[in-house]
Amino acid sequence: MERMRRSKARKASLSGAWRIMRLMGDALRNDPRANASNRRQSAIGSCNCKSLSSMDGGTEARPFRNPVKAAAEQNRRSFWLKQLHQWHWISAAISLVGMLLFAITGFTLNHAGSIEAEPKVVSKKATLPPELIAELASGPTEGKRPLPIKVETWLDKAVDADIARRPGEWSDAEVYLALARPGGDAWIAIDRETGDVEHEKTTRGSISLLNDLHKGRNTGKAWSWFIDIFAGACVIFTVTGLILLQFHARGRPMTWPLTAAGLAIPLLIIILFVHL
Repeated sequence: MERMRRSKARKASLSGAWRIMRLMGDALRNDPRANASNRRQSAIGSCNCKSLSSMDGGTEARPFRNPVKAAAEQNRRSFWLKQLHQWHWISAAISLVGMLLFAITGFTLNHAGSIEAEPKVVSKKATLPPELIAELASGPTEGKRPLPIKVETWLDKAVDADIARRPGEWSDAEVYLALARPGGDAWIAIDRETGDVEHEKTTRGSISLLNDLHKGRNTGKAWSWFIDIFAGACVIFTVTGLILLQFHARGRPMTWPLTAAGLAIPLLIIILFVHL
């Protein structure tokens, strides 16, 4: 009887331990942290197996990259790409109309001899009032100096001179002003003794005007500033474009051959056909 009781007690304790182990197994399977740990261990095991198989003669394993470092590199690349694209399109928008204008006028300048233009000459004459003749008489007899403001205002209205405080060449007999302008020419001469005024304006057409704007000929300080700003925008546009080519060149095999051709073609033309 004693032996039977001990056998039953042993069976009861084993069945209790088995139930406890089953409960622990169920708890571990339902625990997400334990599942994640098991997945990591299985992934590491499979990775080790693949690396070992590659060491045994299979395909060479790819080097391990630090994910934090890779993410930082990707963020840095994205930041610079965003900055370059922004500067590229802003400089393109600023210089778009200017580049179109300078491209067209570059063609017209290159074929200036083939583009005919008939100059249009307009001459006007007038006579200064006595009080303005007296103001001219009190001026210098040599050198360069602007006209008195009253004389200039009267001439702007009488002969449409548009002097704009430009200096004139003074002598004993007359005052002469060269009124150069883009797309034409003009001048005005004033007899200091009689007050006779002679004004001549020459216009050579819109093509000549655009060509002079291209060259900055007789266009004034405002247009000169515009050309400088436009040139700076073009530099930013081309430099950012070059850097963007560097970023995208890996997926576009013809990037650098075409860029090199853009340098080599004009260089070869200069060396072979231009007499320096």
